[in-house]
Amino acid sequence: MNRRECDARELGAWLRLLETPGVGREAARRLLAAFGSPDAVLAASIEDRRQVVSAAAAVALARPGEHHDALISTTINWLSADSRRQVLCLGEPDYPPPLLEIADPPLLLYASGRVELLRLPSLAMVGSRHATAQGRENARTFAAQLGQAGLTIVSGLALGIDGAAHEGALDTPGGTIAVVGTGLDQAYPRRHATLSQQIAEKGLLISEYSLGTPPLRENFPQRNRIIAGLTRGTLVVEATLQSGSLITARLAAEAGRDVFAMPGSIHAPQAKGCHALIKQGAKLVETVLDVLDELGIAMAPAVPAVSAPEPDAPAHPLLDAMGHDPIGLDELVARTGWSAAELNARLLDLELAGRVERLPGQRFQRLDRA
Repeated sequence: MNRRECDARELGAWLRLLETPGVGREAARRLLAAFGSPDAVLAASIEDRRQVVSAAAAVALARPGEHHDALISTTINWLSADSRRQVLCLGEPDYPPPLLEIADPPLLLYASGRVELLRLPSLAMVGSRHATAQGRENARTFAAQLGQAGLTIVSGLALGIDGAAHEGALDTPGGTIAVVGTGLDQAYPRRHATLSQQIAEKGLLISEYSLGTPPLRENFPQRNRIIAGLTRGTLVVEATLQSGSLITARLAAEAGRDVFAMPGSIHAPQAKGCHALIKQGAKLVETVLDVLDELGIAMAPAVPAVSAPEPDAPAHPLLDAMGHDPIGLDELVARTGWSAAELNARLLDLELAGRVERLPGQRFQRLDRA
């Protein structure tokens, strides 16, 4: 039997163990602990398996599911189409060591791109899908600087902060890893289809879900444990109190990893989650040096810790009046004494110049460089 046939057989055993309806990840883990390998699990008698898992699960594994052969064929074809695609099994040499330290390591990982990034020191950057323009700019700038210092930036490819972090790190020495909640043959969200392709080419896409798995709500909180588990720490850029990013931060803390959070306006909902983390002991982050110092990583000499201000940028009285918190039009009228019509005209000019963001509810926020 040649190596390709052996790989196909082993892959088939893994897929049968993990994709048989009614088995589940926890049952698969118990079976592997009891029998040692997927092949041994499948070779065991139903009665022996019933000593470890439910009778229904033990019986379900007795014969391949209806779509088992098609899934094996699809997976092998996907792997054969690109030499940079791999399936990493728990216990193999290429399996990421940091994931072995978490309570629930994925048993199988699909990977597409630069698998060597899994061996570099990394940092998770996560945050709100409904990020402000300032939050996205902060994520993009910090990711670029941290990536330049050699940290691989890990995130979840979601809209908002995740996407901005991937964009910032994509062309840096550290690169970026996207942990997705679908099969790697799916592009989700659709707005990140191009970004996903760029990450597969320049960085790394990984998932524990088999090919063809659609975006299911319950899968995204599960993938957060991989984001937290792969990295030395998690930086939350913006998050509401209900944000899934707080799940990632909690999982990072439970795994003994560092948790960082960027503060924001006391009036901004997107800052409430970060402030809660800081109250709970997360390290407050104002510059990339706050992260690098904590992790013991030196800043690359050519990269400044904070972007310098625009040279000769003239002060703008409206920006001074706005301050740094979201503000409504009526309050701006009161602060400046200008009419609503005049304010709207000036705000539009600043918005087009990228110095002001228009928020829901006729509110505005000044934008500053990170």
